[in-house]
Amino acid sequence: MAKGICLAIGLNSVNPKHYDGWEGELAGCENDANDIADIARTANFDVKILLTKEATVDNVINSLSNSSIRLEKGDIFLLSYSGHGGQVRDFNKDEDDYLDETWCLYDRQFLDDEVYFYICKFVEGVRISVFSDCCHSGTVVRGGIGIDKFKSNVDKKGNRYKFAPDRVLLRTYEQNKALYDNIQSNPELNNTKYKVSAPTLMISGCTSDELSQDGIYNGYFTSSLKRVWDNGKFDGSYKKFHKLLYNMMMTSDQHPQYITTGKEDKNFHNQKPFTI
Repeated sequence: MAKGICLAIGLNSVNPKHYDGWEGELAGCENDANDIADIARTANFDVKILLTKEATVDNVINSLSNSSIRLEKGDIFLLSYSGHGGQVRDFNKDEDDYLDETWCLYDRQFLDDEVYFYICKFVEGVRISVFSDCCHSGTVVRGGIGIDKFKSNVDKKGNRYKFAPDRVLLRTYEQNKALYDNIQSNPELNNTKYKVSAPTLMISGCTSDELSQDGIYNGYFTSSLKRVWDNGKFDGSYKKFHKLLYNMMMTSDQHPQYITTGKEDKNFHNQKPFTI
């Protein structure tokens, strides 16, 4: 019998010691993670939640690694992230815009190269679905355009967005240059023999050059996702789910993306989301 594991990550702030004194306060990301976890529990997934201070790089890596060991062909892994999205200089030149997208975990940024590396560890036949509710999330499972017109992640209307301002990212990189350069120069991350074999699909909160909006209770993407899911009443495929999400959000500045990698599995794309 197939089994499912869910890792739900949500950060309402980051460690200012690493991010140049910036706490990156958000309101709805922990709720986003808890709500995705609740959906997964209803479908009998084994759920792990990492919130804010628990959402460290080591904890995320350990959870990803353990899940890749436990899951076999026919099983499913559900990964969700809600928090700030960032960018660092693309060291290994695998990005067209010379920037790597990141998830801003509590103690440092987690690069898209790292996300890709740990997804590569899952065996062929494990299905992987990723929901990423952060800025620059369009291709975080590998893209992005720098947003340099914002000095704060709060706009003039008081809307809060899930991205770290450029000044924060630049200073964070400058103060931790050796750390990030060592990560990006790691031979394992740059070894072309590593390929995603597990069929993987990601639905992101926005494109690589857009910003994801936070909310009082949920982020805009996750609140829209919950409306489409409708407490499990949604009946359709991942593709239909994405289309309804896109149509619901298309009047905003966010356009959810549907991205795939790994071995093609049409049956996976056609199955109902959040099910084992």
